[in-house]
Amino acid sequence: MDPSGGCPHAANARLLARGAVAPVVLPGEMEGMAVLGHDALREFLAHPDVAKDARHFTALREGRIPRGWPLMTFATVRGMTTADGEDHRRLRSLVSRAFTARRVEELRPRIEQLTISLLDDLDHAAASGGGVADLRRHFALPLPMGVISELLGVEDRYRDRLHHLSNQVVATDIGPQQAVAANRELVAVLGEIAAAKAERPGDDLTSALIAARDEEGDRLGEQELIGTLVLMIIAGHETTLNLITNAVRALCAHRDQLELVRKGEAGWGDVVEETLRWDAPVSYFPFRYPVRDLTVDGIVIPKGTPVLAGYSAAGRDPAVHGADADRFDVTRPRRTDAVRHLSLGYGAHFCLGAPLARLEAGVALERLFTRFPGLELAVPENELSRHSSFVGNSVRSLPVRPRP
Repeated sequence: MDPSGGCPHAANARLLARGAVAPVVLPGEMEGMAVLGHDALREFLAHPDVAKDARHFTALREGRIPRGWPLMTFATVRGMTTADGEDHRRLRSLVSRAFTARRVEELRPRIEQLTISLLDDLDHAAASGGGVADLRRHFALPLPMGVISELLGVEDRYRDRLHHLSNQVVATDIGPQQAVAANRELVAVLGEIAAAKAERPGDDLTSALIAARDEEGDRLGEQELIGTLVLMIIAGHETTLNLITNAVRALCAHRDQLELVRKGEAGWGDVVEETLRWDAPVSYFPFRYPVRDLTVDGIVIPKGTPVLAGYSAAGRDPAVHGADADRFDVTRPRRTDAVRHLSLGYGAHFCLGAPLARLEAGVALERLFTRFPGLELAVPENELSRHSSFVGNSVRSLPVRPRP
C-alpha cells in the first residue's frame, strides 16, 4: 500500500483483474491482506469468524508492531470499531438512538439552516478571492463538523483542532513521533471536553455517554468513552466531508449527469449513492482479523492477519457493477438484492451514521447547485492534490468558481 495515498482506482483495477483478495504490504513492511471484490467483501464483512478486536491481531499480540505505527489507532482505539459480540452491541446501543432515521430527520431544519449560512460564507470567500474559493474548506468541512459537534456538544473553539488531529490520525504517511503526538493530543482534547461535560452536563450525546459511564455497573469505561468520542468525531465528519467533495468533483466533471438531476430524471439521493459507489469516501478501512484460517474467493487468509476492507475497489468491481463500472451514472439501477455498494459497510458494523451522512450530503448538494448552478472547478481535476492516506479517499482542497 502506498502510504502517500493518491487516486486508488487504477491500482484497484489492476488488483481486481487478478482476483477479489490480494496480499498487501502495510507501512512498516507489515504483511496484510485486502478484500477488493464486492461479493467477496460482502461475505467477509458479515462472516462469523472475522473479528474486530485487536487481541486477534497476531503481530500486535506478539509485540511486532512498533510504537508510533501510523495505523495503530485503527487497531487499538476502544470503541465500536474494535469490539465484537456483546461488547459491540453494548457500545452501539449507547449511541444508536441518536442516529435513528426519525432522529436524523429531525435534524433536517438545522442542517438546511447551516447549509444556507455556509453557502453565504463560500460566496464571500470567492468574492474576496478573485472569484475562487476552496469548497472543501468553506463548505464541505464545516457542515458535517458543525452537525456532529452540535450533537456531541463540542464548542466552536475545539473544531479546527479536532479536524487537524483527525487528519493526522487517518494519515498513513505520518512519522512515528507525529503519530504518537497526534493521538496523545486528540485524547487530551477529548478528555478536556468530557471533563467539562461531566462538570456541566448538557442536552448532548457526550453528556449522555458520561451518564452511561457513571451508572451503576459501569456501562461505559473511561477508555471506551474517549474511544467512542474519537470514533464519533473522525467518522462523523471525515467521511461526509469526502463524500460531499467527491460528489461535487463528479458532477463538475459529468455535467450531463447534473442535467439529469435538474430535469428530474434522477434525484440528489441518486447522486449520493452513485458517488458512494464510484468514488467511496473511504478507500481501504483497517482492520478485521480472521479468528481461524479463512478461505475467501479461493484465497486463504491466515488467522490473525490484518485485513483491509477495499471499499473503493468493490464499488467499481465489474463482476458486479458491469463492464461500465468505472462510469459515473446517477441513473444506474439498484441491484436486485438492494445492495448498490458497500461503502458504508455491511453486517453488524454497518455505519451507524449512514442516515445522517446521506441527509447532509443530499441537502448540501441540492442547495449548492441551486444557489450556484454554474459552479465549476477552478483547476483541472488532475491538478488537485490528493489525501496522504490510503484510508481516506479525496482531495486536500477543491478550488471552485461558485457562479450563480
